[in-house]
This record gives sequence, structure tokens and C-alpha cells, in this order.
Amino acid sequence: MAIPLRDDLMVQEQINNDPWSHMVAVVMLNQTGRKQVKTILPQFLALWPDAASLLAADIAAIIEIIKPLGMYNRRAKILKRMSQDWQTWDGQDARALHGIGRYGSDSYRIFFRGELNIDPTDKELRRYLGLAPLQKQDG
Repeated sequence: MAIPLRDDLMVQEQINNDPWSHMVAVVMLNQTGRKQVKTILPQFLALWPDAASLLAADIAAIIEIIKPLGMYNRRAKILKRMSQDWQTWDGQDARALHGIGRYGSDSYRIFFRGELNIDPTDKELRRYLGLAPLQKQDG
């Protein structure tokens, strides 16, 4: 049985004991609301608790679980490829992992490297660090 995630904390605050699970959460959070991710992620991690188990999983099974998040075909491929990269990743720059961009890199830096003196662009990461929201540029 999967343990539910709390509504009052960020997903990253709750998935902070394992960097691979954190990266899975970041991929799921990309262009998706946290409420949907908090519903899907515990079940996903109960089935596939690490990169090796996900790599051995059938893509159709992954898609079935993540379908409610949208972009499920693309997300499933990203999760598989990121997990493949994980096998040889040096743990430094998270952007070296397939599908992990600035948001994922900033999240990894904050929650796993303890780098709290960064300037993320994501509003929730900024709020977590106690930073003011970014001002929108007139365009």
C-alpha cells in the first residue's frame, strides 16, 4: 500500500530521501498540478522504487499509472530514459539527466545539495526559499 503525500507540503519536501524518486517527481510535476502528482506518485513509487525496477517495467504499465497526469506517452519515455541516464550519472548537475531542466536542477540543488542561496525561476521553489516572486516582464 502506498503512503499518501500530505497536502500541506511540497512534493519535493516529502520525496527528499532518495534523489531518483525526487527526479521522478520533478518529471511528473512538469506542466502538471501538484494535486494530481500527489495522488499518482506514491502508487508509482510503490511499484517502481528505483531506477532498475523502472527500467525493467513494461512501458504500457507505466503509462497506465501516469495517464491521469497527461502527456503520458512522452512522460513514460522521459522516465525510462532518465532512469537509464541515472545508472551512470555522477550526482552533480541534474540537467545531465534526460528530461531534467532548470526546474529539476534547482529542486535537486535545494533538496539534495543543500544549496539555499540560488535564484530559481519556479514560484513554488522561490516560496520555499522565502524569495519574492519574479516580476513579469512587459512584452
